Amino acid sequence: MKIAVVGAGLIGQAWAIVFARSGHQVTLWDGHEHALIQAPIVIAKLVADLQAAGLVQDSAAVLSNITIEPTLADALKGAGYVQENLPERLEMKLEIFARLDELADENVILASSTSSIPASTFTESLPGRARCVIAHPVNPPYLVPVVEICGAPWTHSDTIQKTQDLMRQVGQEPVHIKKELEGFILNRLQGALLREAFRLVDEGYVDVDGLDATIRDGLGLRWSFMGPFETIDLNAPDGLADYAQRYGPLYQSIATEQTDTSPWSDALIAQVDQARRERLPKEQLAERRIWRDRRLMTLAVQRMQQQAKET
Repeated sequence: MKIAVVGAGLIGQAWAIVFARSGHQVTLWDGHEHALIQAPIVIAKLVADLQAAGLVQDSAAVLSNITIEPTLADALKGAGYVQENLPERLEMKLEIFARLDELADENVILASSTSSIPASTFTESLPGRARCVIAHPVNPPYLVPVVEICGAPWTHSDTIQKTQDLMRQVGQEPVHIKKELEGFILNRLQGALLREAFRLVDEGYVDVDGLDATIRDGLGLRWSFMGPFETIDLNAPDGLADYAQRYGPLYQSIATEQTDTSPWSDALIAQVDQARRERLPKEQLAERRIWRDRRLMTLAVQRMQQQAKET
């Protein structure tokens, strides 16, 4: 199937790799010429890294599946699925989805990578609104497989099912979000953790490095291969209900201290940022992102090997 990727930034580049490595023909378009010039260069480097890690067998074949198109109409011609990746601005979503609904063939699914904006806010007035859906990835999706699938109240069930089927076919892990909500599931969970992390630092219980170590060398090790419900299910002799009986009162007591919804203060953000810049100067951020992705590649290989042993 031909897939159109709209928006050639980091997420668009990553989606192009996801679809192309699974054998789909991908057209990539962006309204900014500079983005279209840079995208093939970045994609080639990323695919080379994936091949070096053993996650892509033939980088040349993957790259040959990706075509840069000069116009949106050219990118959409003959496409069976569209993945939009423009910035997180409602006015841009409204504009691009109006154009997509006008230009794309009638039965083509129109999916957005938005990480926070519900589909109903930018698809309600579209003639083809039943084919519009959210397919929110985790960055970078070619290494982190989960994709949140969330429709508007008028999104057709076939749209949801076909999007989930496609995601599984290209090696992703779709999670169906059954009702619309801002931020969907992943960012709400991440937001809850971040709010408590900032609070604990702000109130002097722990420093920034200690907080990161608690997740990196503690909770994160388990969370890399199982979720919070399975974690607690295994952490009490008789399973989840036993855990809830043992520790429910503790968490309820803690929850009474976690009711503040004030925004992170400028002073607190500056404090945490300074701690991070002492650990990692700003000019080294790009290099560290490459390090992160290569660590994720190693983890992805290990997961593949483990899954092969378990099947």
